Formats: sequence, structure tokens, C-alpha cells
Amino acid sequence: MPYISNTDKDRKEMLEAIGVSDFQELLKDIPEEFKAECRINLPDGISEYELTKEMRRLASKNLNTANITSYLGAGSYDHYIPSITGFLASRPEFQTAYTPYQAEVSQGTLQSIYEYQTMICNLTGMHVSNASMYDGASSMAEAAILACRQTKKKKILIASTVNPANIEVVKTFTNSIGYEVELINEDNGTVSIAEYESKIDDTTACVIVQTPNFYGNLEDLEGLADLIHSKKALFIVSIDPISIGLFKKPGEYGADIVVAEGQCLGLPQGFGGPYLGIFASTKKLMRKIPGRVVGVTEDIDGKRGFVLTLQTREQHIRRDKATSNICSNQALCALTAGIYMSTMGEEGFKEVAENCYWRSHYLAKNISEVDGFEIKYDKPFFKEFVVKTKYPVKPLIAKMVEKGIFAGIPMEDFKVNNDEFLVAVTEKRSKEEMDDYITVLKEISNKL
Repeated sequence: MPYISNTDKDRKEMLEAIGVSDFQELLKDIPEEFKAECRINLPDGISEYELTKEMRRLASKNLNTANITSYLGAGSYDHYIPSITGFLASRPEFQTAYTPYQAEVSQGTLQSIYEYQTMICNLTGMHVSNASMYDGASSMAEAAILACRQTKKKKILIASTVNPANIEVVKTFTNSIGYEVELINEDNGTVSIAEYESKIDDTTACVIVQTPNFYGNLEDLEGLADLIHSKKALFIVSIDPISIGLFKKPGEYGADIVVAEGQCLGLPQGFGGPYLGIFASTKKLMRKIPGRVVGVTEDIDGKRGFVLTLQTREQHIRRDKATSNICSNQALCALTAGIYMSTMGEEGFKEVAENCYWRSHYLAKNISEVDGFEIKYDKPFFKEFVVKTKYPVKPLIAKMVEKGIFAGIPMEDFKVNNDEFLVAVTEKRSKEEMDDYITVLKEISNKL
């Protein structure tokens, strides 16, 4: 929106209308010590064209996937986004629509949320989905809180192979409530069933597992649901939605709650957001899930209509009865994800997942053949893997960036070993790009 300034006459009329003599009178309640004694040293004004040109110059300094090849992951990925996704999501009736607090406000928005919920249920194999949450980390935290309230227990067990950032969010959400968060130790990049057995007891409210996990490895979850349920605890699974194109849905192996970061479903990385949190559960937990849920009904004339239902939010019921203080959802991001899922379909998901799988294994094999580099874990993985090297990681990655390649994320950033980095490969990475990665890696490592 262009900036339109007020004239001196406009300002005078406004001051007179509110009954003050000048602008300074509006500031009388601010202590003098906080007021600037002189005019702020701002540069002279420039034209709109000059300002736009300067902002574009500054923006061009950003390194992003439009001008650099990315192998970054850990929850945010450079997947291809079909052009129809952004085109439809940016239509003004979607992009500028207000949150539907009242069920009758916007049938179109409510229907888009309902369709999104339906697709998430199909994707995860669960019975019910909410309208989305802020991000994958807060979804995981809300799932843990639900489990504690449902089971009336206070111990939350989390596999240590879950994304460390998500673990910290769970701790932050649950700390003031008095819940206990305990990590289950990994064994060479995954958590064994024996380790779960040694930790789960009658005080356990839930067990949180991520597969593919933070290292990219696939967790062996065979029999885990039965073990968790035998202690009357809930099984929470965090997934990469794209991986469902190749692997079982969590509902098929006994998950009670499924959470995920939905960025990979048609959302740009956008320097960290906005994204959306996926949250789905079994029918048994339907009345306990946080956020809003859209349902379908019929009016008195038999016409189909969409309504907000199961509104267990603090805006609709007594605060102490609310399941969560999450009073909104990422409606536009969820709409975008819905468009992406509709566009891709089951076959599209499978094709993307297969491409991620085979391309990541191609690059991993080639990296392992470079002197001084090895793949840390000998485990099945999906599209991410950890590289261990004898060379200093951060200088190596910085040099790769200079060559136009985001080579990976230093594990040191997540307080893990400083001689490792995490590499993610999506369907966008071509053989030529990956071969170039290897060429540059050899060139730079020989000079370190």
C-alpha cells in the first residue's frame, strides 16, 4: 500500500477533534527521561522509485533457494511447489479473509479448512484432524499436554532422536505446568525397543517418537504401540508428511496422535515461516484436541453447511475447561497445503517421496567415497543423513556457500558433535547438481 502522508491541515483538524493543542500534549504522560532531546538523525526523504530500488538492492544480499542450491533440512525443506499452489492461495478471497470466529461468517473458508482436515486424516490414517496449529513444534507440545491430561499422568518420554528444537519447545510448554520431560537414549542413530522397555512405566503419560528422525533415519516402531498402550500411555508420532508416499501411515501402526511440520506441503521456506502445525488423533481423543475443528452439517432445508464444532477453546468455554489457549490456526497456510495435496494426489506423493529417497542415497554414496568423509549411521534413511568429516565443518560449509551451495547444517548448531553436518536432498536436486556438490566438496576439502 502506498504511503499517503497527512497535511498540516489534516493534523490540526485531528488534534482539535480530540481536544489537544499540539502533538507534544499527547506525549505528556511519557517521562522526560525517555524523550529524545533532539531530532532523530534520519536521512533525507527519497522518491518511491528510489526507495524501491534501494530495498531491492538490500534484498539481493539474501541467499535463498532462488540463487543457491540447497541441501538444508532439519524440518524445513526445498521442495518443488507447483505454480498453481501459490496462484490459488494468493487470490484475495483467501489471502485477505479474516479468521472465522463465528461459524456462519465464511462458508468458503470453513470448507477449505474442512477439506484440509479430511486430507490430513487420509494422509496420517487418523480419525480426526484440527484446523492446523502454528508449527510442528507447538503441535508436538500440545500433543504432550493432551496426553498428560487424558492419562492424568505427568511423565513425558521423548526419543532423543527427535528434533532438538522441538524437544526444547515441549520443555518450555510443559515446564510451568509441572510435567516431567525425560529423554530416551539413542543407539547408533535410532532408539531400540529395549530402551523403550527400560523407560516406560506406569507413570508414563506418553511416548513421542519422530520418524524419519532428526538424523534422517527410520525408526523401528514394530510392537512399540502395544508396549506403550500396555502402560495406559499414549503413542505420539511426528512424521515428515512427504515420507507417507513410501512408508506406512502412523494410524496403521497404532499411533494415538500424529503431529508434523507442514512446510513441505507447498509452503516456501521463507526464512523460517510462516508454516503450519499438523495435528491429528484417534476418535477417542476427539473432544480433547486443541485448537478449532470444522465440521459439516445440514440446515433446516437439508442444505450442506460447514460449522466450527468441538470448540473447546478458552474463547468459547470457561477458561479452566479449555483444552488449549491456542485460539487461532494457520488458515492460509493450511489452505496452501490443501491445494498442494489436491494437486499432487497419491501418485504425486509417491513420486516425490521416491525421488527424495533415491537422490539422497545417490549423494550419500558419493560423499562417502570422498577422502575424509563418511556417512555416520548405517541405517535406513529417507531424505536426510549425517556426514562425519575430519575437516572443520563450519569453514567447509562457509566455503561451499561461496560456491553457490548450501551444503548442510552443522550439527554443532544443535549442540551435537562439531565434526558432523546434516544433509537433506529433495526431489529438486538433479544429478548434475549433486555431482557438482561432490566436485566442490573435493576441491574445498583439499585446501582446508
